Amino acid sequence: MDVMPLLLLVAGSAAVAAAGRRTPVPAPLLLVTAGLAVSYVPGVPEYALDPHIVLPLLLPPLLHTAATDSSYLDLRAQLRPVALLSVGYVLFATVAVGYAAYLLIPGLPLTAALVLGAVVAPPDAVAATAVARRVGLPSRITTILQGESLVNDATAITAYRVAVAAAIGEGASWAGGITEFVIAAVGGIGIGVLLMFPIHWLRTHLKEALLQNTLSLLIPFAAYAVAEQVHASGVLAVVVVALYLGHRAWEVDFATRLQEDAVWRMVAFVLESAVFALIGLQLPVVLRGLGAYEGLDAAWYAVVVFLVVVASRFIWVYPATFLPRLLSARVRKREENPTWKGAFIISWAGMRGVVSLAIAFSIPVTMDDSEPFPGRNLILFLTFTTVIGTLVLQGLTLPPLIRVLRLPGKDVQAETLVEANAQAQASRAAERRLDDLLTDERNALPGPLADRLRTVLERRQNSVWERLGQPNPVTGETVDDTYRRLSREMIGAEREVFVRLRDLRYIDDEMLRTLLRRLDLEEAAAYRESSA
Repeated sequence: MDVMPLLLLVAGSAAVAAAGRRTPVPAPLLLVTAGLAVSYVPGVPEYALDPHIVLPLLLPPLLHTAATDSSYLDLRAQLRPVALLSVGYVLFATVAVGYAAYLLIPGLPLTAALVLGAVVAPPDAVAATAVARRVGLPSRITTILQGESLVNDATAITAYRVAVAAAIGEGASWAGGITEFVIAAVGGIGIGVLLMFPIHWLRTHLKEALLQNTLSLLIPFAAYAVAEQVHASGVLAVVVVALYLGHRAWEVDFATRLQEDAVWRMVAFVLESAVFALIGLQLPVVLRGLGAYEGLDAAWYAVVVFLVVVASRFIWVYPATFLPRLLSARVRKREENPTWKGAFIISWAGMRGVVSLAIAFSIPVTMDDSEPFPGRNLILFLTFTTVIGTLVLQGLTLPPLIRVLRLPGKDVQAETLVEANAQAQASRAAERRLDDLLTDERNALPGPLADRLRTVLERRQNSVWERLGQPNPVTGETVDDTYRRLSREMIGAEREVFVRLRDLRYIDDEMLRTLLRRLDLEEAAAYRESSA
């Protein structure tokens, strides 16, 4: 097996993503553009998406990271709009895009057109999360987009399977499609519920962080595989397990949380970067074999399908946002009043991604009668152009659109005040607990050591308030920023001494690693607090 293409993909996409962090352009767009540019460079290997790799091996960890970073409580509060988008909109887009393609493209059967509709229907979890993080969308909109993108793949994959069954001659009906969807959804959720409790119990009872993190890496693949084995939705199983584990992560050992966070950040960075680069690299593959659809006809079909995809989202989102409020007093009472601006952003933030391409590549080559699947290569091409169009056009215009609409972003000062009050309550509880413990003679400490514990507690409490103080007129830093910078400088000086002592053979390498790890943990704690 030649590993060089894989190495080039990972290294190249990581380099482009790292460079993208220094530009105002979102990294996904740079990666897709780089993939498009590189795809025709002589000597670059061909990267064809294999759905048997993308769906079971790339999708589960990406969904897992997105779900664990989401808020179960926030998603539950936005359950109605999330369900209307992740289920209702996907089915609506499947029919709307499919029927439009059927009317537009001569000779394309309705069943094959519905396959195209199902393929391009779901917005992508990775794309939505990446753009939401970059542009700083209001929290409610971010929650809705994340929740939609976590669940809609399950709807789209089920709709795709029903449409393919009808197209290749296996026979399918509306009743059968609805039954399959219900079985997949209920089964996926049920598998997730069955797995999440024993997995969480195991995570809280394993004593070694290394074993716990090994388990953490296996969880999304196991949940997906078990659900798919019984013909349930692997997507929903992964999401249910991840949401529960993320909600109860505080019960896991602190060392596990620290290592797990670092490991999954790395995994997400590598996979997200590679996935977006892979999208751009598909250009030679999808252009090959268009046959009778080459040229201006294919370009015209691509433009129309893209416009239908974008328009269908607006057509669905606005009624789904405002009609329930007009018809239900309960909805008006429980949910905050949405604005047309928020609905517009939700409508425009419908970027498609690698899942659509992976599903398209899984379309069978032949039907049951051994005839070629009608329009398969054209469906691949239209899926590719829709993914590229939404990522580039919507991804590039979303940040300036938010600025033009003047959507309220996060109120940093208000959030800091809430954080400070929460920390004050926690600090008072910790101080009472310390006083109680010190009354027990088994916990007796010399006065200076007890005072040190109180000093650490006071420092933690004051650090949040200090972020609200006046900045240094020379450096622009807050008092807290200056404190942490000086702390890191002191740690750096200590580190240099330890290394010099090792070089002089005064201490050995094992002791050096122990001392450096102690400093690393202290510096990491300072960094995390400063970036909170």
